[in-house]
Amino acid sequence: MALLKIKFPFQRRVRLAQGLWLLSWAAMFSGLLVFSMGVFLKTELLRRSEVMHTTDIHVVPNLLIVVGLASMGINLCAGRICQDSMDVARFARWKNHFIPFFTVSLLVTSMLLVAMVLSYALQPNLEESLKIGLKNGIRFYKDTDTPGRCFQKQTIDRLQLEFKCCGNNNFRDWFEVQWINSRYLDFSNPEVRDRVRSNVDGRYLMDAVPFSCCNPGSPRPCIQDNIRDNSAHINYDYQSETLNLFSQGCRQALVSYYMGLLNNIGPAVLSVFMAQMSVLLSLRYLQTAMSGVKDQENMEVETTGYLLEKGVKETFEEMKENLKKILSLNGGQVADEAAEATEGDAKASAS
Repeated sequence: MALLKIKFPFQRRVRLAQGLWLLSWAAMFSGLLVFSMGVFLKTELLRRSEVMHTTDIHVVPNLLIVVGLASMGINLCAGRICQDSMDVARFARWKNHFIPFFTVSLLVTSMLLVAMVLSYALQPNLEESLKIGLKNGIRFYKDTDTPGRCFQKQTIDRLQLEFKCCGNNNFRDWFEVQWINSRYLDFSNPEVRDRVRSNVDGRYLMDAVPFSCCNPGSPRPCIQDNIRDNSAHINYDYQSETLNLFSQGCRQALVSYYMGLLNNIGPAVLSVFMAQMSVLLSLRYLQTAMSGVKDQENMEVETTGYLLEKGVKETFEEMKENLKKILSLNGGQVADEAAEATEGDAKASAS
């Protein structure tokens, strides 16, 4: 028994084809939206790849780009099928292409759900990647003359200014690393030598932060040196001063930014998935309804459209049997080829 049968008089088939044509164009632009979201997310991730430890999250934009392009192609074909459905002769050309078309379309559409799930599932990985990447970025901030790290300082400074953040967790992270290159330290100065010698690892640590941590909204000139020394500055209290430096850590700022992008992408992709499924279901009804039209003269006959020719269980069993036949056929071919190869080797040895 066919699943979800609907009667389609001629006028109803025409309205279905017209509505589906409009829906396919709307779905094509939604595919363009998915592609654009993938490109934008990929660009934003690449811009800050130097402060990311891993690239696992890149699977989301890559998948969105591929699925978006495939979705546009599928909906263009669906629109063409709708146009050809008004002519029995032209529609017949699609008969042998429907099964592979629906197979590919369902696969691509299911990838939309996969992309949506991954946009949520990989968020913890992204947070951990930023935590380690920013920690290394701050540690390598001073290595402006080291190949592969020459632009690390520029990246961190731009990041802190753009997101109004400082350090990994907060500005105190800069107190734990030597962020000034040794070539710019005056080792003839006794204070510099004493500070380096007093450190177990021979690092030049100080209560200071880079200029990019300074908050332009502060009413006083930025204090970026001797930050924890109240006596070194006039009318200054290290514990209560909140406007002098950016208080938010860059990890929290970046996590909030990327989580916002991913959380917006999820519902958008789900909407595109629903639109794409609507196109495929409507196209299936149009295909099965048109299969009842035998010739051009009988165009206005009433036909029946359905989603599946048999029930779900029967269709699944039929697909399983067809798959077994294909596998057994391929297995037989492989066995025959192996036998022929063995026989040929035996004849060659005999000669």
